Amino acid sequence: MFGGGGGGLDPRKMQQMMKQMGIDVDDIDAEEVVIRTADGEELVFSDPDVTRMDARGQHTYQIVGDAETREASGSSGSAGAVESGSADGADEIPDSDVEIVVQQSGATEDEAREALEAENGDLAAAVNRLK
Repeated sequence: MFGGGGGGLDPRKMQQMMKQMGIDVDDIDAEEVVIRTADGEELVFSDPDVTRMDARGQHTYQIVGDAETREASGSSGSAGAVESGSADGADEIPDSDVEIVVQQSGATEDEAREALEAENGDLAAAVNRLK
């Protein structure tokens, strides 16, 4: 699909192309990644390779490694910190997202937070709403 022969695309060239499109890629030195499923299981990746891609404010994480499956350790876990101050239990808008919307739109922090909440955390839609 990319390039000609059997070699594919040069990783440096791919990284340059992604940078030109506004996509930043960073490796994360993770020791462990845990994914809790709705059916009460956990997928545990020990010493995984984790890459974070930031494309216009949207963060995508890629996890490479072998997962061990186990029963979830507790129903509440450490997720309570994420929900602090949230009236309906929904995830709170990260301050970093509010800051991005403020910078891009010129709105106040309160206006940016309201726009993000109205757009379910979609940064681009929140900026467009405020312009």
